[in-house]
Amino acid sequence: MEFLSLLFLLATGIHWLNTRGQRQRTALLAEQLRPYQIEKHMEQLTSAYMRALGETDPERQQQILQLQEQAEQQLAHEFRNLAREFAKLSAPATRGFKLAIPYIDQLSPQFTFDMRRLLEVHAQGIERTVSNLHGLAPKERSFRMMGEMFLMQHSCHWFCKSKTIASARMVAQHQTRYEQALEAVSPETRQAYAGVVRAPSPQH
Repeated sequence: MEFLSLLFLLATGIHWLNTRGQRQRTALLAEQLRPYQIEKHMEQLTSAYMRALGETDPERQQQILQLQEQAEQQLAHEFRNLAREFAKLSAPATRGFKLAIPYIDQLSPQFTFDMRRLLEVHAQGIERTVSNLHGLAPKERSFRMMGEMFLMQHSCHWFCKSKTIASARMVAQHQTRYEQALEAVSPETRQAYAGVVRAPSPQH
């Protein structure tokens, strides 16, 4: 019984520390996001892309997509600014946990990722798709843009909570699995993203 009681206390302590850390990271990201309308732009674009992809009339599809150009430009601009401002922050506040274990960042940085670098990856991916540097057709470009946005949102949820929760939210909100979002983004985003989430987090 004493051993079980000790395990219960240990589990309770870990949960409390995790919850506190999650609140701190959530508050930090929320503070950085406050000056922008990134979520609003994402909601508008996702809704418009889904309507366009459901259109059987190519002209109507193109019309819907053309009306989103301003929102796309605004999203790319605001997310670039967010990444630039977030990059000014210092670790350990900018580290996300690959494993939900308190203080694991102090034991080994390889179990964390640097959100500063991850936001930069997403900013570049969104800008690349908005500019359509790969010359994608409208339908393919819409799919890629949604992939870039969904993966970026996944990273934000992972930073605040955990990868498991982020993946579950993506399925619940967008009916999209984590692996599908990874497949949808550009090869450049996918490669850079993998480099950040697999590499050790810097100390400064």
